[in-house]
Amino acid sequence: MITNKKRKPAHQSRPVTQIIRGAILLVLILLAGTAGYVILEGWPVLDALYMTIITITTVGFGEVNVVSSGGRIFTICIIFMGMGTIAYSLGMVAQLMVETQVKTVLGRRKLGRKLRSIKNHYIVCGFGRIGKIIARGLKAHGVPVVVIDQSLDSKEILEEENIPHIIGDATSDDNLIEAGIERAKGLVTVVLSDADNLFITMTARGLNPKLFIVSRADDDATEKKLMRAGASKVVLPYLIGGMRMVHTILRPAVMDFIDFTMHKSNIELKLEELLVGERSRLSGVSLINSGIRKEMNVIIVAIRKQGGEMVFNPSSETVIEAGDTLIALGPVKDLDRLSDILRH
Repeated sequence: MITNKKRKPAHQSRPVTQIIRGAILLVLILLAGTAGYVILEGWPVLDALYMTIITITTVGFGEVNVVSSGGRIFTICIIFMGMGTIAYSLGMVAQLMVETQVKTVLGRRKLGRKLRSIKNHYIVCGFGRIGKIIARGLKAHGVPVVVIDQSLDSKEILEEENIPHIIGDATSDDNLIEAGIERAKGLVTVVLSDADNLFITMTARGLNPKLFIVSRADDDATEKKLMRAGASKVVLPYLIGGMRMVHTILRPAVMDFIDFTMHKSNIELKLEELLVGERSRLSGVSLINSGIRKEMNVIIVAIRKQGGEMVFNPSSETVIEAGDTLIALGPVKDLDRLSDILRH
């Protein structure tokens, strides 16, 4: 969770500060002018205020009442001070508008360059409650991400968090192409409408047949349609949330353990999946001879074979093969060591 907002640079707030100062100075001139005409000419407050305003704005309506010599000198001073203040304030307003336009143009160009250079990234379609968690989680793990969302309210948040983004319709081919779908590693679609998620899935699969696509669904019927449309995985948030509550009631210790290993970022024990590379020295070696449990204090909970078969609680005689994915539990430093061994 982000708790601190970025402090704006001094050059960004300077025009606004100067505009505020100009407005304050203008108010002070109005008060001084009104008080001056009341004291020098003995006019009512309303007449004095009116005279001050038409003098500062130089509208040329003429004098409200007869003005003495001292009043005319005072009026000349008010004219110069008022016109100078107004010119100063208008100049600051113009400067702020120009700077805003320039920053917008430069920001778009910078974002465009970033989008054109990004690759092996994930495209997150939708920046609602679920989309925010996904985008922030991927970024926290160093995975490049691009967000597509229609809401203008999301723009400020995405800019503050420095997440590449496109404000537009995720069902549009142009927006998906601009997000670099041909170079992307995967796509996650979590917009509110199941129909839009289905359409995005079909479009993304057509633009990149090798893309890993995760889609949100609200019911089982939509899940089947999404799988037929090309989704690699379909997640039902309401089903997962409901079942999680059931397990929290029935098996609280188990759920505490899962939370401990999966969601805590400041602990030493983690549950990870590790891919066995083609050149790994452990390829073709049984678990008992691999030394994983003895040397690295890592437990292999399951092995997902290259064909998709899941072997739970594998025996010590199970052979590790290239392309397998090991579901391992252990200290972070030992998991990192094992990951390096499995890659080389």
